[in-house]
Order: sequence, then structure tokens, then C-alpha cells
Amino acid sequence: MSALVDGDPRFNPLHGNPFKTRDDVANAVISLFEPLLPAFSEGNARVQIDASTSTWDRAACDLEGYARPLFGIAPLVAGGGKFDHWDRYREGLKNGTDPQHPEYWGPVPSMDQRHVEAAALAYAILLAPDQYWKPLDDAVKTNVSKWLLQSRSGEHGSNNHKYFRIMVDLALESVGVEVDTAGTNEYLDDMESLYISDGWYRDGEDEGDTRRIDYYNPFAMHYYGLFYAVHRSSDKVRGDRFKERAREFAPVFMHWFSDSGSNVPYGRSLSYRQCVAAYWGYLAVAGVEALPWGVIKGIYLRNLRWWAAQPVSRRDGILTLGYAYPNPFMAERYLSTGSPYWAMKAFSPLSLSADHPFWTAEELPMPPRPSIATFQVPGLAFMHTPGHTIMLNSGPDSNKAMRFVPEKYLKFAYSTRYGFSVESDSRGFEVGAFDSMIALSDDGIHYRVREHCETARMAGSKIYSLWRPWSDVVVETWLIPYPDWHVRIHRIQSPRRLTTIEGGFAAPRVDFNSDETHEDNGLAYVLSTTGDFSGILDVSSLAKRVGRVTKPHGNTSLMFPRTLVPQLKGTVEANETQIFACAVLAGPDGMAVKERWLHPPPIPTLNDLERIFQTEGVDIEIVKHYSRQGK
Repeated sequence: MSALVDGDPRFNPLHGNPFKTRDDVANAVISLFEPLLPAFSEGNARVQIDASTSTWDRAACDLEGYARPLFGIAPLVAGGGKFDHWDRYREGLKNGTDPQHPEYWGPVPSMDQRHVEAAALAYAILLAPDQYWKPLDDAVKTNVSKWLLQSRSGEHGSNNHKYFRIMVDLALESVGVEVDTAGTNEYLDDMESLYISDGWYRDGEDEGDTRRIDYYNPFAMHYYGLFYAVHRSSDKVRGDRFKERAREFAPVFMHWFSDSGSNVPYGRSLSYRQCVAAYWGYLAVAGVEALPWGVIKGIYLRNLRWWAAQPVSRRDGILTLGYAYPNPFMAERYLSTGSPYWAMKAFSPLSLSADHPFWTAEELPMPPRPSIATFQVPGLAFMHTPGHTIMLNSGPDSNKAMRFVPEKYLKFAYSTRYGFSVESDSRGFEVGAFDSMIALSDDGIHYRVREHCETARMAGSKIYSLWRPWSDVVVETWLIPYPDWHVRIHRIQSPRRLTTIEGGFAAPRVDFNSDETHEDNGLAYVLSTTGDFSGILDVSSLAKRVGRVTKPHGNTSLMFPRTLVPQLKGTVEANETQIFACAVLAGPDGMAVKERWLHPPPIPTLNDLERIFQTEGVDIEIVKHYSRQGK
């Protein structure tokens, strides 16, 4: 292995899997599961990978490690595959639901993590009853039923979590346990109320958290809706609605993926990794040919291949918290070391026979896409170049108390190659990454970034937002995509002097300081030894900002353990209106991208932009209709 490379993907249990055939996908389930075997407890109800935990109690975290692999195991077996450890899983189910056993998972209070894992148990009961349910004796079945009934009867989180009661109800009904369907129907109505239009759901009905759109749209809202349509075929009217919404979403969601298979990192729960492919797989399970089967299969398999090439596991093959490498720093407080096995949701099409058209179709490349594609409901614009996709963002946000909400939801741009960075020091203004973001400081130590947009609009592919880093400071931002560049313009009004730092994309940094960097008045760029180019060019009409290349703290980037970020540093004078403009360029084909660096795009004037938005601008739906005060 080259000394210049971070991480070794050979330890990834999926490393070397070609992901060409159904058998390859089936092998992936076993490859991911087997490293967990030494972590099973004596009674097989707990899987504790290490001593760390989340905000939930130890029992809930250990249940995660036990339950989540079932999302891959159950469809594998339902489709005729072999799994050698059902005895272990049945013993764990027996002991985990027995209040007298030391490995009891505990009672299930309202708003508890156990609701999530109960859905995994329900999934396995529905798909693999002959292996997971029927061999249990009557006393064990009674305990399991009581535990699941307790789970479904408590209050669930006001978001996709309400689907977990629905899944548990379907499982209990399938084995003859009576449930109160009024609660099921109430939650179904609640989930449907989160639908916006054009295939988009928001994930949250809590007052103050109604503006969040992220990967929970495909791998939760659509996934569970399709699950319901499949497993309660008697409710055809509602099931057909879920299928049609999922069908509408496919031509939208394909823009979140590069043509080489990687997806845009954005939002929370990114440690679930290839769970992002779960939507594509469940389209097949539900029989929804939203795109030609060969196209769906191609997006699905290319994403699995990309994840197989990343160093995402420990040396023993157990998956880690993080994204493209082990990095618990970026993880949310609700994630434990068993949480990454939510990735097993990607393997649902294994429940289909080998002669299903999803499996028999020839894998097809990404269909032709415009170089710029825009979507008004979430306020997103996508820029596609070969092997690289960038997403420009209007600023739908989350008011939940989660780590790094501004970084995960409110940066100006996100990239399939460069991801995004999280900040490591709230007092580290001078050493911040601030990639794809502008940071402002009034003391040179602390800083503010875009955390909430009061207003967000689109005019064609152009995006506008108004935000206040302080109550008395107003920032207006315009984002303009081009096929490879994008332009940012900021108008800032402040009653006091501010220092600003604005960053381009965070490029990988290798050993021995062998990357090429360039800093000058008004520009900065990096040509990494990996072949990546990342640059930011000041195109302000007045005084240029100072260019620099910074080395952020390690493990701040989701994609690379060490990075270089080209930045521009400038000043906003008190009681003056300051206008900053920059053009940003990045790509993995570094030398070719560097050639384009010499030809920046045209820069619109503010007068032109204001006229365009006055005549063509429309409010971003998720921002307009779902304010912090609720719908």
C-alpha cells in the first residue's frame, strides 16, 4: 500500500466484491455479518462492539447491533439464500424479550430507540417466519408478542419513526396477534401529512423542525411506504399512492448520484452509508419500474461498488461510525457502534427470485442528464460532470439538537467527491475549514455561519437566500451554477466590523507536503497529488480578498482524513454594504480542471440578479411553507 494513501479498503468486508450479479449481493450480506459473530453476547441478545455508546442506554445500543443485520439477513433467506446462524438469532430473541433474563432488552417507553430496532425484528418476522418465528415455543412467542405490543403502543417520534409502529403491527398481524388498527391508521395519516409534492416528503412534524429534507426521504419515507404497499396489499388505495409517489421521486433522486456510483453526502445519519441505495432496491421489491430496470440496477450496483472501495471498517471487518473512513467525530449523538448496520437495508431485493426483471436486466449506465438540474421543492441545483456531481443548496435546515447541523444542511455546495467538512473548534475562526461556506467573526476567535434562512428563492437554476448570522447582521447570498464552476455572491450589511473567511472544496492532502498549492491576492487553489483540483477565485468588483490554502484539523472532512481548503479572507467594514463574489471550481481530473481554471464564467451583476428574481423568482417550497413555527 502506498504511504500516500489514507486507509486500506482491503479490510472492508465488501472489498473485491464485483457487485455484478444477485449472488454477489447475497455474498455481501454474509460478508458484512460474519465479523460481528465474536461480538455476540453469551445469550445472543446483545451485540456490543466496544464500550462506547450513544445517548441511549447500553441495552438499546446492544440491541441495535443484534437487530439491524436482520434487514439484510431476512431478505436473503426469503429469496432462498442460506444463513447459518438462526439458532443464535432465535436464542437472542428469546432472551432479549424475557424480563427475567440478564440480557433483557428492557421495557419500551415512549420516544425510545427500541422502537427503531423493533421494526427490524418485525421485518424479519414478516420475511422469514419459518426461520425466525415458527420454531419458537409458545412461551417465547408470548414474550416476543408482549414486547412488540409494548413497543407499538408507546408514543413514537414525530417523523419517520411512526412507520415503526406500522411495521410492527403488520408483523404481529401476520402471526395472528391482534392489534389496535386505529393507532396504525392514525400514524399512517400522520406520515401522509408529511408529503409535499413531486415525490418529496419532509421528515418531521415537530413544531420547529418542519424544514428538513435529506436521505430520510428515500431510505425511510419512500422505503417504508413501499414496504406497507407490499405487506398490506388489501389497502390498495393507500398503497398505490405510496407507489406513485416513489415513482415520481426516481427521476429526481438519480441526480444525487454521480455517474460513477458515489452519492452526495448531505444531512444526518450518513454513517448508514449504502443505505442510500435502499430506495432503488425496494422499487424492485414493490414492482415499481420508475426507470427502466437496467437503469435502476445500474444506480444500485454502482453505489454498492463505490462503498466496497472505501476503508469504512476496522481491521476485523466491523463497520465503523463515519462516512468514507472511520470518523466518529462527525456522528450524531443517537448513533452507537451498531448503528452503521442500517446499511443492510440496501439488500431488500434479495427477497426477489433470480428471474425477476431487476436481476435479469442488463445493467445500464446513468441515463442522459442535463449538466444542470434544479428542483424547486427542496431548493436544490445539481451540476453533473463526468465522475463528479455537485449539489447547490438553498438552505432547508433542521432545528433538532444534532451535531453539526449548519455543516450537514446549510453549506452552499456538497460534492460526491469532496463531501463536506465539520468544524472542530468553536473558537477556531482562523483554523476553520469553512469549505463551501462563508464564516464571519466579530472578534477573530468565535464565528457564525449560515444556520437558518429566513427567505429562500429560485429563479431558474439560480438560488437566493437571506440569513442573519447575528440579529443585526444581514447576509444575502446568490448561487449561480455553471456546468463545472459555480458562482457565489454575498451582500453583507453589519453595524460593526467583521472578518470573513470563505472556502472552496476540501481536497485530499497527502504525505510529505507534496501537493501543489497556490496563494495570491484574490485566489487560492490546490492541485493534490491524488489528481484533485480545488480552487476559489475572488471576482468581487472592488477590493479583492486575500487568498490562502489552509490545513484544517484532521478528521474534519467526511471524505479524507486530512485536507487542504482554498480560502478567501476579507473584511466587512462597519455600517457599509459589502459585496463579495467568488467563482469556485473543483474536480477529480485535476490537470484538465486546472486548464478550465484559466477561463472563469461570466459574473452577473446584482442589478441583473435582482431583476431576474423579481420577474422569475419563486419561493422554495420547503422554506416557504414550513417555517420554524410549524406548518
